[in-house]
Amino acid sequence: MKDRYGRDIDYLRISITDRCNLRCIYCMPEEGICQTAHKEILTYDEIRRICRCMTALGIKKIKLTGGEPLTRKDSAVLVRMLKELPGIEKVTLTTNGILLKEQMAELAEAGIDNINISLDTLNTEAFKKITRREGLARVLEGLKEAMKYPQIGLKINCVPVLEDPENLINLAGIARDNPIHVRFIEMMPIGYGKEFRFCGEDEICSVLEGAYGEMTPITEKYGNGPCHYYKISGFQGKIGFISAMTHKFCSQCNRVRMTSEGYLKACLQYQTGVSLKDMMRTGCSDEELTEAIRKVIWEKPGEHHFTSKVIDEGESRLMSQIGG
Repeated sequence: MKDRYGRDIDYLRISITDRCNLRCIYCMPEEGICQTAHKEILTYDEIRRICRCMTALGIKKIKLTGGEPLTRKDSAVLVRMLKELPGIEKVTLTTNGILLKEQMAELAEAGIDNINISLDTLNTEAFKKITRREGLARVLEGLKEAMKYPQIGLKINCVPVLEDPENLINLAGIARDNPIHVRFIEMMPIGYGKEFRFCGEDEICSVLEGAYGEMTPITEKYGNGPCHYYKISGFQGKIGFISAMTHKFCSQCNRVRMTSEGYLKACLQYQTGVSLKDMMRTGCSDEELTEAIRKVIWEKPGEHHFTSKVIDEGESRLMSQIGG
C-alpha cells in the first residue's frame, strides 16, 4: 500500500492500553490521566481483525505500545495471535521494563521478535525524578532477563530529558558492553513534551564522540522505523537516533498508528483519522473496514509541522494516549 506521496506503508503501531505504571514528566501528569473504560478499549479479537484486514494492504510489521503494554492482561496472547496472521513478518514491543522480567518467558514463547526498553537514565535518583516512581532496579532486571533470549533483538530508547552529558555517556555505555542498540529520541512537542527543550542529535553526537571517539554513520537498518545508526570502535551494539526535529524523516515515513480505542491515525501530530472500533461495533463488513483503512493511509499527511503553526488540527492527546 502506498500513500499519495508514494511512500510504502507497511508498519502499524498499536497502543493496547492507555494505562501506565510510571508517570514520566514529559508524558503524563503526576496524578495520572482519566483512564479509558475497559469496554471502550479494543478487544484482542478486534485488534486481530483489523490487522488481518491491514495485511491485505501491505502491513507486514506491528509494534505493540501503550501506555505500558505489559500492564494489560495476557499481552503475550495477543503477540501469538498476531504472529499467526499470514503476511505479518514481525511483531515487536516497546515497554518501560518494569514488568518485563515476570513476562519475558511468555513473550519469548509467543514469538516476539524485538523488544525496545524505554530508559532515560541509569541513576536511581534521576529515574525517580523523571518517572515519579521507584523501579530502576526492576527495569535492569527485566533487561537482564531479556538478554537470556539471544534470538530477540533488544534496544534501549532514551529521551534525553536530563541536561547532563554524563547521563548520555552512561546510557551509550550499554551498547559498548552489550549487544544492544541504544537509541536517542528527540523530544517532540506533543502533550507534556511541549514543556521541555529537546536535545538534538548533533549535540548528543558531540558529547559521545568526546567520550568514546569517532562515530561512523552506517546504512544498515535495525528495525521498522526511521532510526539511523552509528558505530563506535569497540562497541558491541550501535548508537541510533530518531531525530524528528533536527533531521526530519517524513519523506521516509512508513507507519500508521492506532490508539487503544481503535482510532487509526496516519500521523503522530494530526488528529485526523477514523474510528475503526465504531465501525466494527456497528456491524461493518471486512470490505468496509479495509476501505476505511485504505483511505486513511492514502490521505496520510506529507509531513509534520512541529516547528510551525501551519496546521489547525494538531494532536491534543497525550503521548500515553496515542502510543507514540
